[in-house]
Amino acid sequence: MKFPSAAALVLSTLAVNSETLAQDNVGHIDDRSDGAALVRSLYNAINRKEYARAYGYFGETKPVGGYKVFTRGYDRTVSVEVRLGKVKTEAGAGSIYSAGPVAVKSIEKRSRVRFFAGCYVTRIINPSLQVPPFTPYQIEAARLREVKGPLETALPTVCNAP
Repeated sequence: MKFPSAAALVLSTLAVNSETLAQDNVGHIDDRSDGAALVRSLYNAINRKEYARAYGYFGETKPVGGYKVFTRGYDRTVSVEVRLGKVKTEAGAGSIYSAGPVAVKSIEKRSRVRFFAGCYVTRIINPSLQVPPFTPYQIEAARLREVKGPLETALPTVCNAP
């Protein structure tokens, strides 16, 4: 009797359970210590299919269409990979803003690969001016558009804080 190789078993398991693996093999990251960490946490939540957590990273300016439209945008997404560029941080009017260029590789069902690039702007009210409850960094704006890959060339060189 001939048994399938270990590699064949792994590949067949990956093909069947790729969506589950994308979620289960990624540890939980919830870091709001700076703008770049927040964006990494956002894509960690998306990889883990934790859309309420991802949506919760947005501040007063929520994604267009609300939570249902936001989650529907990830219906076909199996996993995402994010590349961050140099973040520019500025203070103004009692807040600290960080603007960071990002490139995203999205792997969708049926192995479709798409690339997106743009900027995230994050904001925190100056921590020394806050009163309880403390509000950590939040996403103020996300401006991404679909682009050609690969990920390394899709990354914008700069983004500007408001």
